[in-house]
Amino acid sequence: MSRLRRSDSWGFPRWGGYEGAREAARVRLCDKHGCAEPGNCPAPKSPNSPDRWYFCQAHAAEYNAGWDYFAGLSAEEAAERAQAEEQTHSGYKESAFYGWATSGDGTRSRDELRALDLLGLDVDADFDAVKKAWRAKAKEVHPDVKPNDAEAAKAFQALQLAYEVLRAAEERREWRG
Repeated sequence: MSRLRRSDSWGFPRWGGYEGAREAARVRLCDKHGCAEPGNCPAPKSPNSPDRWYFCQAHAAEYNAGWDYFAGLSAEEAAERAQAEEQTHSGYKESAFYGWATSGDGTRSRDELRALDLLGLDVDADFDAVKKAWRAKAKEVHPDVKPNDAEAAKAFQALQLAYEVLRAAEERREWRG
């Protein structure tokens, strides 16, 4: 008669934790002598070789700092490889030229971009620069400076609206943390 073992599942087969086995998980250590970190960043041992070192992130960065991508190639081969790399990776640079990549990280709304454009600022301007540009432009078209000028009043209202849009966006960013 076999002995029945008590189970931790309490009768529900899927209540056990993931990787509930008692064996230790195999982790490859960094190939740098003396390092006990996991080696999960492969690096070639030599150019055009399938053999790899496996370093931790810090040692992979150290190893790759002195790596010459064009080592052992003739000038023509190096130029050909550089051109091929440029061909395959130049799409983002081209999109930035055509204005498709306006705010870079996508954190600015279209209204914020218009407001920054009205103030004559770059997309990545901080709020201190916004305040400074708003004050300078508002002094030029303020109704006290140019009374009875409809164009100046209209420009001042546009500057006020742009400042309010950017101030509200800054408050939202600070609130989100």
